[in-house]
Amino acid sequence: MLIIFCIVFKSKHIMIVKEIPMKQQINDILIEISWGTISTDYFGKSRSWLSKKMNGKGFNGEQGGFTESEKEILRGALVDLSERIKKVAVNIK
Repeated sequence: MLIIFCIVFKSKHIMIVKEIPMKQQINDILIEISWGTISTDYFGKSRSWLSKKMNGKGFNGEQGGFTESEKEILRGALVDLSERIKKVAVNIK
C-alpha cells in the first residue's frame, strides 16, 4: 500500500510517496494467525524469512519488502484461510 503526500513548498508542489510496511497493513490480524505456517505452507520459506519481509527488512543489507508476486501469494493465503475458517464456523453444530 502506498500513501502519497502532496506538499506545497515555496509555490511548488512536492509529492512524497511512502510505502506502508506489510506488518502495519495487517496489524488487525497479526496476532491471530500462525505466520510460521503461512510461511512454510504457502511460500515454502522459513518463519524468519516471512518476518523479515513483514518488517520491510532485506537480506544482506538490501531493501526489503514483498515483490508483487509475493503479495499475490500472501493475499491468496489469507483468502484461503478466511474461507477455511468460515467453512468450519458454518459447520459448527
